[in-house]
Amino acid sequence: MDGGGRYLQPMTASRAGGTVARVNTYEPAKRQSTRLPFVKIFSSSRSVRRRSDSLPLARRIPRHLGSGLTLGFLAAVVTVGLWQGGHLDDFIRSHGEPHHAAARLAGLGLEQVTISGIAQMRENEVLAAAGLDWRVSLPFLDVNEVRERLERVPLVSSASVRKLYPNELVIGLTERAPHALWQLNGELFIIASDGTVIDLMQDGRFIGLPLVVGDRANLRNNDYLNLLEAAGPLKSRIRAGTLVSGRRWNLKMDNGMDVRLPERGAADAVSRLVKLEREQKILEKDVLAVDLRMPDRVVVRLTEEAASARADALKQKKMRGKGVDT
Repeated sequence: MDGGGRYLQPMTASRAGGTVARVNTYEPAKRQSTRLPFVKIFSSSRSVRRRSDSLPLARRIPRHLGSGLTLGFLAAVVTVGLWQGGHLDDFIRSHGEPHHAAARLAGLGLEQVTISGIAQMRENEVLAAAGLDWRVSLPFLDVNEVRERLERVPLVSSASVRKLYPNELVIGLTERAPHALWQLNGELFIIASDGTVIDLMQDGRFIGLPLVVGDRANLRNNDYLNLLEAAGPLKSRIRAGTLVSGRRWNLKMDNGMDVRLPERGAADAVSRLVKLEREQKILEKDVLAVDLRMPDRVVVRLTEEAASARADALKQKKMRGKGVDT
């Protein structure tokens, strides 16, 4: 027995009784271990504070902080001084805005602009449209604003702008291709292939483009170009195409002659004009207009001199006929 009056070993009855009585010893329940999902545990704030306190002060201060604060302080002092002295506007005109000037002093001025995708525009036109010059710095340049400025140019379909530090800006442009000129109410416009107006005609570079005249002629400029191709050897002698009532074309030749084409079969009528010129040199005659709207005949309108000469010739012919009759 132990000190509490209990047996250290279980008691068992004799085998004769055939029964066994057991006394179970008490065993404390085992703790169930709960396995949690993986959680990355960060060290306590106290340990972090303890480690940070152990770092040298020079390592805890961000790099170049002193230089940045010095430049910022100098820029603020210069700006306030110029503003109070009334010289800020003169300074901006001569050196650019103060923050741009400070960035240039730090070696981050805009020194190179790379432009790609231009065919009709010139480099100086792109720079002027983007508002770029030597007074601009790269850190304070808003590329979205530059892109929006460029896309407001009628010749520019889309633009992309990105910075390459420390001193370069890269601009990529997609231009609208000038397709023809359109004259309406005395004004001349440059248009794209779909008839969209690109800009007013203010540049002699586009003077050689095909010219269409009249209301909605810009929307049918491709039809006119097809007529030019049908003209073959006479293409270079056609100066313009006028859309009449939105239905048919009149061609203006280089000698001032008008060629009236039908609403349907206009290309065939142009082929007839080519044949008339080849066989009868009709463009060399004193003719104001050639009407090809009827497929089985050609109607011409003579100049006043030619009409008067023809009238005199007919009159003399009639007189000679009367003399013979008498």
